[in-house]
Amino acid sequence: MINLTEKNVLITGGKGFIGNFVVNNLREKRGVPANQIIIPDSKKDDLRSLENCERLIKENKINIIIHLAAIVGGVNFSNKFPATQYYNNILMDLQIVEAAKNCGVEKIVLVSSSCAYPRDTSYPLKEENLWNGLPQETNCAYGIGKRILTVQAEAYFKQYGLNSAVILPNNAYGPGDNFDPENSHVIPSLIRKCLEKQMPLIVWGDGTPTRDFLYVEDFAEGAILAAEKMNYEDGSVNLGSGTETSVKELVAAIMELTEYKGEAIYDHSKPGGQPKRSVNIEKAQKILGFEPRHSLKKGLKETIEWYKNQTHA
Repeated sequence: MINLTEKNVLITGGKGFIGNFVVNNLREKRGVPANQIIIPDSKKDDLRSLENCERLIKENKINIIIHLAAIVGGVNFSNKFPATQYYNNILMDLQIVEAAKNCGVEKIVLVSSSCAYPRDTSYPLKEENLWNGLPQETNCAYGIGKRILTVQAEAYFKQYGLNSAVILPNNAYGPGDNFDPENSHVIPSLIRKCLEKQMPLIVWGDGTPTRDFLYVEDFAEGAILAAEKMNYEDGSVNLGSGTETSVKELVAAIMELTEYKGEAIYDHSKPGGQPKRSVNIEKAQKILGFEPRHSLKKGLKETIEWYKNQTHA
């Protein structure tokens, strides 16, 4: 097990939604000194540039990288900008791994996505199912781009001995999430609509797709456990809550918690995304000791309260 208090840790995307929780966890739970946690500035540290990646690693004498930086969004965003996601995510992934190899980094944690899994396979999803078909068409470009991370990890270990840990997290949500009406994922989108009392509540799809919603603090803990405990030989691991929830169940929970009194209308003309996505987290429990601590109801309450505070600040 790696003691991160003795390491310089680079958190790409460290100022983003997930990154903020990873940084806070490192400081407050692990006791990593603030000067050992390096967070790139997206305005000057373009990670699509190999030169920038190498400079960050060399200047800060980086030992461990947790690579969170990515271009992400909900179904609407993925439908509109598949090339943007594919190009930018793959380029960042390629360069940060190449730079890690060139600069002798001890370990890099690579964050893939459950979107990388095939649409048609057995459930709950297990890590060995990853290559059994193509991802859901609405986010195929993003999913394939994230799937390639596992190929890159294997290639760099075989040829250069670069130690990596690949995690496959599920739908993350929580305080600090993106609540933009055009680009947000389903939970922040529904919370915003309910709190704004949009009548009726329009929900994309028919409400039957299922998801495993992972609270952001649990995501952050899993990523850090991967940095501490995982090695390339362990293979990739799923991170999830271990609970499958339908969109209809999610809508009902958010309506209740926000005291929304309107009617939910399901727009069947809009895509609802992959019909089913539940994951098996037994491997993460065994290798990492990963145990999600937030139920969906608890996580939704905290997310709703955070958003209320932001809108009334």
